[in-house]
Amino acid sequence: MKNILITGASHGIGKAIAARFAADGANLILNCKTDGHLLEQYANELSEKYCVKTLVCVGDVSDDSFVREMFDTAEKKIGGIDILVNNAGISWIGLLTDMSLEQWHRVLDTNLTSVFSCCKAAIPHMVHRKSGCIINISSVWGNVGASCEVAYCASKGGMNSFTRALAKELAPSNITVNAIACGIVDTRMNSCFSNEERTALADEVPMGRFASPDEIAQVAWQLANSPAYLTGQVISVDGGWQ
Repeated sequence: MKNILITGASHGIGKAIAARFAADGANLILNCKTDGHLLEQYANELSEKYCVKTLVCVGDVSDDSFVREMFDTAEKKIGGIDILVNNAGISWIGLLTDMSLEQWHRVLDTNLTSVFSCCKAAIPHMVHRKSGCIINISSVWGNVGASCEVAYCASKGGMNSFTRALAKELAPSNITVNAIACGIVDTRMNSCFSNEERTALADEVPMGRFASPDEIAQVAWQLANSPAYLTGQVISVDGGWQ
């Protein structure tokens, strides 16, 4: 039975990934910054339904000290992490000239520095076991960029390069590192768009709709169960959009 740690697990993609891996018998370490009570309820539901161990860790993964504490707690209560899913992320929409330095750092720290901290904490156990899987939830905007989302795009572009580089570093230890570059997914992050804007966005996608979180979760599960030779890839899941 494997142990999986998922950041940003209280909603959307992270929540769907938790359910998919629990159905496969994985023990869950679930993180969120807020909504801890809701995540506790969800974790208990998954534990009862699939007979897996669960642990909820509420805190900010942009804080390196919290990340180290979270991994220490997980190892003591459930065991070392076999699969890490870096899913926590935030966006900021607006002109770059209207963005404060504090807002810039907030996006970069949440979306990218957290990936550094979580990977650094997870790697020693994986290296010791000569196996492991790291999955980073990225975005197509990290590949092509988007107006009025410069910080978000920079963070996801950095995540993509981080993924490719770390995969080369960890390949000798049989640890895979891949990223999923998501297109438009029907999550809370995209709830800022009006119905008209959502329709216009969906019309740009050849498949004619947003992705569901469950579809991204299925790709994450497939990556975790793929041969170790599949590593260092940024896989676009965007309905043919980009």
